[in-house]
Amino acid sequence: MSRTLVIETATAACSVALIEGGTVIANTHEVVGRGHAERLVPMIAALPGEGRAESILVDVGPGSFTGVRVGLAAAIGLGIGWGARVRGYSSLPLIAAAAFAADPACGHLAVVLEGGHGEVFMQAFRASPFGADAALQSLAPDAALAALGGLPAIGSGVRRLAGIAPDRPLREAWPNAVDAVLLPPGFAALAPSPIYGRAPDAKTLAERGLA
Repeated sequence: MSRTLVIETATAACSVALIEGGTVIANTHEVVGRGHAERLVPMIAALPGEGRAESILVDVGPGSFTGVRVGLAAAIGLGIGWGARVRGYSSLPLIAAAAFAADPACGHLAVVLEGGHGEVFMQAFRASPFGADAALQSLAPDAALAALGGLPAIGSGVRRLAGIAPDRPLREAWPNAVDAVLLPPGFAALAPSPIYGRAPDAKTLAERGLA
């Protein structure tokens, strides 16, 4: 039975999970803030078989520029070493899928993640059939509140909204690799390349056309 290693480093959280036949056999999750590069390899090494798997699933964003790069670099490097297939998923539907699983009565919500320059990444989702109700946006907190309408919001970026809308239904949550088992197949088959959500503050040489 094939195994999949899931790598999650797109936000202040860092987590890994080993999935076999649709069942999570081991996982670790920590909110580390910074230092993903230092924590990720030991987390993978502590998994059964040192995390070795036939396929690797990695969060491609949106989120922290550095965090997304750390996860992708590890996934691609291990994929080459192990001869494993590398695919991507997005932190936004991951959090939405976990929230719907935890509250079956919830039919619609918005995921709000920390963005850059004081903005937040936001996207609305429906539970059935699972999918996005709107495109990903990077918005200032007041604009995000206006775009939310009456939707409940969940994610690592809700703290930016709480200060200006303390009575709104807001719940802090972080993406967790273990929740990858909840994603429909189409949401776990993205290309292993970053989703920025907004233009990145820094670019690689290749992205600047200099490589």
